[in-house]
Amino acid sequence: MTFFFTRSVELDPTKDAIIAHAFFNYLLKLTLPIVGVAFIAALFSNIVQTGFLFTVKPITPDFSRIVPKFGQYFKRTLFSTEALFNLAKSIVKMAIIGFIAYLTIKGEIKKLSGLMLAPFWASITFISGLVVKIIVECAIAFLALAVIDYLFQRRQFMESLKMTKQEVIEERKMFEGDPQIKSRLQQRMRELLQKNMAQNVPKADVVVTNPTHFAVALEWNRSTMAAPTVTAKGADEMAQAIKKIARDNDVPIIENRPLARALYAEVEIGDAIPEKYYSAIAAILAQVYRMNDTAERVASDLTGA
Repeated sequence: MTFFFTRSVELDPTKDAIIAHAFFNYLLKLTLPIVGVAFIAALFSNIVQTGFLFTVKPITPDFSRIVPKFGQYFKRTLFSTEALFNLAKSIVKMAIIGFIAYLTIKGEIKKLSGLMLAPFWASITFISGLVVKIIVECAIAFLALAVIDYLFQRRQFMESLKMTKQEVIEERKMFEGDPQIKSRLQQRMRELLQKNMAQNVPKADVVVTNPTHFAVALEWNRSTMAAPTVTAKGADEMAQAIKKIARDNDVPIIENRPLARALYAEVEIGDAIPEKYYSAIAAILAQVYRMNDTAERVASDLTGA
């Protein structure tokens, strides 16, 4: 190769058939052994791994893959923010390379014109140094461009992670359930509570009220319960319904705003009251028992009279 490159400025291979024949003949002698060994090694390694398998499927034409989809292509490559940015980025890159190459070559144009008379290796060395200089200068310019590109790509990536309004609605439905079904379940729950309330409130020992916003019915049976239990509770309209049922069934109604609000928020129907409220409930039940004793004595007096 050194022999022919050195004499490339002295000979004309296009006119001298002997030189051209010798060059290509020698080139084939250099390359064929390497290419042959690589081909045999690739074939042998494939047979060792998968065995001998002959199939024409990989080369069977699939026209659906080669039919151009111009609509999707132009939408993806032209009519999007990312496509426009990539197009502008490519234009800027080409402009930078062209500008740097122009300035560099312009400064060395006299030396380049004199290479026709220079030795071959001197020409190669000079041109190689010029190319390296252009590459380094372009790399420095591209580094500044890469910072802008990084910021844009990062912003595009963060935007792609965000969900659309429809995706948010679908996710909410998946985790929280369909609003219509949820509303229907809540309505059914209220109906069941209303039905059970009519049965449980008359059995209660006392109803603790807010007095207008909350009402909590408590039942206390020493033989079956470890602590007073909430048998019904409600807010606003349901609280008024609980108090009406309590009055119709002579269940005492005691006003205690902090206790009613706390029991409504912390204790579910059917659960015993927490230990921290024992003293407050004991005071209320004591008041209820005194009211019941007074009512019994009055009834007894009236009966005796």
